[in-house]
Amino acid sequence: MAELKLFRTWSSPFALRVVWALNLKGIQYDTIFEDLSNKSSLLLQYNPIYKKVPVLVHNGKPLVESLLILEYIDETWKQTPLLPEDPSERATARFWAKFGDDKVMLSVWNVFIKQGKDQEEAIVTAQENLGFIERQLSGKKFFNGETIGFVDLAFGWLANLLSIWEEICGVTLIDHEKFPMLSEWIQNFAGAPIIKESWPPRDKLITKNQALLEVYTSKEAPK
Repeated sequence: MAELKLFRTWSSPFALRVVWALNLKGIQYDTIFEDLSNKSSLLLQYNPIYKKVPVLVHNGKPLVESLLILEYIDETWKQTPLLPEDPSERATARFWAKFGDDKVMLSVWNVFIKQGKDQEEAIVTAQENLGFIERQLSGKKFFNGETIGFVDLAFGWLANLLSIWEEICGVTLIDHEKFPMLSEWIQNFAGAPIIKESWPPRDKLITKNQALLEVYTSKEAPK
């Protein structure tokens, strides 16, 4: 029997991608929760370069970086495919997942750590990026079509952290009027039983992100 271990934290949105992928495919695995303020020797051994989660260890071989782990899972366990069969569609899915991490996540985060005119400019940039994502959902329930796939897992953080950041900061970035398809996708994704059962406690996430945002906004504030 294959040995499969997932090193994660209780709140990491990147590790959640791996949790969702494994659960969607019905794969059994062991979870090792890490305290990133006191990283275990095993985590440092398995991920000596970035020293962060998630790390998936399969039969003693470590894999790092959440999107790469998703691809490994999809190639190793064929049931419930995450990526399309068509090579061009697979490349397109990888593009949008990378766009999400490189552009969307950073632009959305900037909205919540900036203030005044800087925040207004950040909102324009973030909503422009979200507009690209919105158009990918035209005529579809999920980015993958009728079922949750690779791109849905990559954007899963939007269905969770965004509403928490909005609640803390009193700024609404996605509403049904501006982004009807993205708003509906958030409801569909967050409400899927296999996803819903894995969400971290909302009250704990609010507390954690409130403290995190306070640190960042204090850095941004004029001295």
